[in-house]
Amino acid sequence: MTTVAAVSPLLRMARETPTDWWNDSCDVTELARAIEQGATGATSNPGIVLEVMNGDKAYWLPRVRELAAANPTWSEVELGWAVIEQVAARGAAALQPVFEAHGGRKGLLSVQVNPANYRDPERMVGQAARLAGIAPNIQVKFPATAAGIEAVEEATARGMNITATVSFTVSQAIAAAEAVERGLRRRQEAGDDVSIMTPMVVLMIGRLDDWLKVVIDRDDLAVDPAAPNWAGIAVFKRAYEIFRERGYRSRLLAAAYRHRLHWTELVGGDIVMTITPSWQARFNASGITPETRMPRPVDPGILAELAGRIPDFGRAYELDGLLPAEFDTFGPTVRTLRAFIGSYQGMLAAMRDVMLVNPELRTP
Repeated sequence: MTTVAAVSPLLRMARETPTDWWNDSCDVTELARAIEQGATGATSNPGIVLEVMNGDKAYWLPRVRELAAANPTWSEVELGWAVIEQVAARGAAALQPVFEAHGGRKGLLSVQVNPANYRDPERMVGQAARLAGIAPNIQVKFPATAAGIEAVEEATARGMNITATVSFTVSQAIAAAEAVERGLRRRQEAGDDVSIMTPMVVLMIGRLDDWLKVVIDRDDLAVDPAAPNWAGIAVFKRAYEIFRERGYRSRLLAAAYRHRLHWTELVGGDIVMTITPSWQARFNASGITPETRMPRPVDPGILAELAGRIPDFGRAYELDGLLPAEFDTFGPTVRTLRAFIGSYQGMLAAMRDVMLVNPELRTP
């Protein structure tokens, strides 16, 4: 039996607060360790899939070769998505006991639609339907772009569990939550059950911090060096208050961890944190006892520094800071879409390397 002294900070948080956490990877070995420490879900995207393959080449390289050999007319795109689906199926299977233990409300694996389709809602929804069929505990990720918000509503109305990602602002979070509500109402009006649907809305808090630091350097701003590390936290806390006030049925998820405040300052909220294995190790070795800090407001002086000196913070923090037409061109959105699409292309390049290898060499 695990003694009190041996309980890690993340496990204690999972046991003693409403805050859940996910493994920010779908590698089954990492996921098994995370579940032991209280994780109740996991996430995936093409870049993570490539990391999973590189981390377990003994399993995945022969498997990818088998798929390529069995399907000689497939393109690298078809092979790549077949691999993504198989990686997702393994991760979902690892989470199935958690899914069953919580009546389908936890134990989810989030899988990303093709990030290159961020402008096409029909393609995103069509692919989401296929991804959702991989396993009963699949959640499908859509970008919170203008088209992605449209796709979120339609996918929700069709009964898919969604995660709205590539989101950094209060206005994006609200737009995604409102889209979910419209989709849920449509589903209810059609007589369908929505009681076990678990929509999520991501705020990539670390990526907002990253962007504001870029802006500070770009515009030669003299800003309190501690202030940007609170930007994502401030946006998340404000969105959380609004979600609770309005009774949105989506749950907020904090992503893109950069430092320990991204963990400690959000503990106690009825939220999800997605944490990479490296940050899990740091947090569990920190000796910090997690305590409820979500209700604590960010220092007004920090907020004034951010809002007064960095206009993009205001765009992220205010309820009407961005119009939906501006979601796609906001700095963090552009940077993140480029990164996700680049990772996707990297995964396809890995498929190409396998397909073009001389079989006699037995190595890529």
